[in-house]
Amino acid sequence: MKVHLPVAKEVRDLLSDLLGKPVSIEPAAPLAPGPKRPATIGVYVDDSLRVAALICFDLPLSAYAGAAIGLVPPQVAEDAVTQGSLPEVLRENLHEVLNIAVSLFNSAPGADHLRLHAMHPAGEPTPRDVLVHALTLGRRTDMRVDVPYYGTGIISVVQTF
Repeated sequence: MKVHLPVAKEVRDLLSDLLGKPVSIEPAAPLAPGPKRPATIGVYVDDSLRVAALICFDLPLSAYAGAAIGLVPPQVAEDAVTQGSLPEVLRENLHEVLNIAVSLFNSAPGADHLRLHAMHPAGEPTPRDVLVHALTLGRRTDMRVDVPYYGTGIISVVQTF
């Protein structure tokens, strides 16, 4: 199996296009989702339903990206961060971001075709096996993303094998 791990420029370009804003990206420490650090996790599978990759947004970036793509006021995103969970409108918007983000894996020649299988929103329980994959060190890219007019958060792209 060959899974393409996108580089920072690919992630920046995708998010800038999706959010309609010139996001900036810089390297960050690995995101470690858990009860004290909620994150939204998108699970990507291959044609055999094997988990091949994850994209994790910490709670702030979940809220900011979900708000920015839908032109939701920044205060709604700030309220979500304060409350520790995403309202339905931000969840739906973030699901769309994660669904389109599959192109990060599928755009490389020769890479296996992946699709979004599930999204586990920040603030809700995440299955243990998904958390274990999210905590994997090795083939991953962790970045701090600044969404203009909204705020800054962490994204991690993790290859699971």
